[in-house]
Amino acid sequence: MKPWHWKVVFTIASFVREILEKIFGRIKRFKSKDELLEEEIEKFISLYKPEPQFIHVIRQFIKSYITDLEIREIIESKEYPRLATNPMFNMKDLHELDGWVTPIVEYVKDYVSLNAFVA
Repeated sequence: MKPWHWKVVFTIASFVREILEKIFGRIKRFKSKDELLEEEIEKFISLYKPEPQFIHVIRQFIKSYITDLEIREIIESKEYPRLATNPMFNMKDLHELDGWVTPIVEYVKDYVSLNAFVA
């Protein structure tokens, strides 16, 4: 099985589990996109254990990277000057990440289903 297949299988399994939990009354409602986003941020922080001074900007970057296609395109193409006019995440924020861009991007690509956050 190709690596991306595991991501699809895991996403489907998580979705089915949540539906079954709802059907059998283990949960009262499905999680909102904001709640799912916060869960992903907390997972990243618990795995990578960044120092406290980076947590705010890491949180901001993860939210921006997951929810904003333009941010993803800028980061993946390394066209950082385009951040100068971006209201969600700018050049100052990028500098404050101090090396956290690559681990975050890799984490999102490996573990986050972006389809769950598409409007």
